[in-house]
Amino acid sequence: MYKTYLLCFVQLCIIFLKGPPLTHFDQIYAIAAQRKGGEAALEALLKPGKSPEQLSAITDDRWLSQMTKCVFQAGFNWKVVDAMWPGFEQVFHHFDIGRCSMLNDDDVARFVNDKRIVRHGTKIKSVQQNAVFIENLGQQYGSAGKAFGQWPGDDFTGLLALMKKQGARLGGNTGQYFLRFMGVDGFILSKDVTARLIHENVIDKTPASKKSMAQVQAAFNQWHSESGRSLTDISRILAMSIGP
Repeated sequence: MYKTYLLCFVQLCIIFLKGPPLTHFDQIYAIAAQRKGGEAALEALLKPGKSPEQLSAITDDRWLSQMTKCVFQAGFNWKVVDAMWPGFEQVFHHFDIGRCSMLNDDDVARFVNDKRIVRHGTKIKSVQQNAVFIENLGQQYGSAGKAFGQWPGDDFTGLLALMKKQGARLGGNTGQYFLRFMGVDGFILSKDVTARLIHENVIDKTPASKKSMAQVQAAFNQWHSESGRSLTDISRILAMSIGP
């Protein structure tokens, strides 16, 4: 009898520590559909990402180009950067990896005074650093496209951690938006997505630690298993279950 009570107590402790079970994804989907005017309207707002084969076909210079654009847009007016982008392509030699990886302090000093681009010294330096990062991915995987295309979705947080560690200024939402714009399947921890995750007791605040990011990944993996949907779709649906 004592052992039975002890076992029950341990099981209750495990349940308490794990927290309440996640809401089934169908229920979150229903909330989002109601907010957006029905399932058809919701589905129309979802855009498919690219396949691993399509990602692998993207040349390294285009990865560096979008990476750089996201770095410069962070904390700045996106429309201004978009309008200036032809100038960025000219200044950085259309983001040729070999040339960008060899940029030096003299180049940075010159670019800081070039009116064709946003003159932000540390962001300009990130172009050289991220060109080296992409070169390293090419050496390990064959190309940046193959690296991003082959990365397993159930370890998306591992990819984010890699970019933060080996890239420059790619932490936080900057790296997440970069991957989304390139068509890589993954999530963006926007204000609305984070709010839904907090509501679901996955996290209690904006995730910043390895533990909280692991909790986010586990939740997305469970919802993917339940729904068969991509991480991108799940992320968008979570956002639309909360936001306008």
